Amino acid sequence: MRVAFLGMGIMGRPMAANLVKAGHEVSTWNRTPGKDLEGARAAFSPAEAARGAEVVWMCVSDTKAVENVLFGPSGTEESLTEGMIVADSSTISPSATLRFAERVKARGVHYVDAPMTGSKIAAEGGSLIFMAGGEEPVLATLAPLFQAMGKQVFHMGDTSKGQATKLAMNLQIALIYEGFAEALTLATKLGVDINRLMPLVQASMVRSGVVDYKAPFVMKRDFSPNFPLRLMLKDINLTLAAAKEARVRLPGLEAVEEVYDLAAEEGHQDLDYAATLTLLEKWAGIEVKGVA
Repeated sequence: MRVAFLGMGIMGRPMAANLVKAGHEVSTWNRTPGKDLEGARAAFSPAEAARGAEVVWMCVSDTKAVENVLFGPSGTEESLTEGMIVADSSTISPSATLRFAERVKARGVHYVDAPMTGSKIAAEGGSLIFMAGGEEPVLATLAPLFQAMGKQVFHMGDTSKGQATKLAMNLQIALIYEGFAEALTLATKLGVDINRLMPLVQASMVRSGVVDYKAPFVMKRDFSPNFPLRLMLKDINLTLAAAKEARVRLPGLEAVEEVYDLAAEEGHQDLDYAATLTLLEKWAGIEVKGVA
């Protein structure tokens, strides 16, 4: 398929690379130049990248970035033609997604919101999990692209339900990891050997996918960004905004948001979100030490 891939960041670049490997004809655009991808054609604007494409796939930083890519100067809108598909793997506002979809649908263009879960490692390995909102026949058309970039696609309903689901997923990840980090901090402060604690965690109902994935990095004190703290903070704020629109209270997430704000102020915004642990350690006056 002819695909315009817009956004060559920490997740987008390996996703586009997997499309190239699968034999698709890929054109790319990135806000910051110099991120060319071997086997793909680099474009100077979203409009140029989208010209002649069957699918425009976006993976950019936030709601405003999606709006600019679609409708800003030299945006894709000027190159959209009837029958094209716009797919968005960014994590953005569900209500904004509905507005964007209505605007492109007026041109006869299909819109799918398809955020994903999985880290940079999953993106590189083509094992992302997508949660998609849109029409079933359109998702069927996109199946070869999903298969090149991921291992599973969950159809969550009509347009915007993919984004709504992603916010619910990241809410859980943020709360689960915060509980894990606070438990490690308290246990260390009370003199519990973390190397004895971890086997118990893994053997009990406390075990989770979040802990399974993050624990080896934490034990090595490796906070290099698989998913940067600044992006998780952005998603937390999106979730709180969506909850406010829906008149839903999220007191647990409100408390976690404060931790992320303070961690960002400490200069950890470009580290993995697991680095929130270092803020808890600072407050407790200890350091969690484990053996990888």
